[in-house]
Amino acid sequence: MDPTGIEAGNVVRLRKRHPCGGDTWEVIRIGTDIGLCCQTCGRYVLLRRALFRQRLKAVLSPEGAPSPERSAR
Repeated sequence: MDPTGIEAGNVVRLRKRHPCGGDTWEVIRIGTDIGLCCQTCGRYVLLRRALFRQRLKAVLSPEGAPSPERSAR
């Protein structure tokens, strides 16, 4: 999956879990690196675009759209 369609504010799922146990991340920054914030513990990390592309599993909610958890209620 190519990260060119990714925008700040998207929630994504990565293939590897964070040590806190979370696997969902909010995209904070797009640039040379992709800035991500863990939705479980709040940790901020930077990934190179190539590494982000390899680890990206799914885009859960695009910017401005309701997340799946909110629409289920």
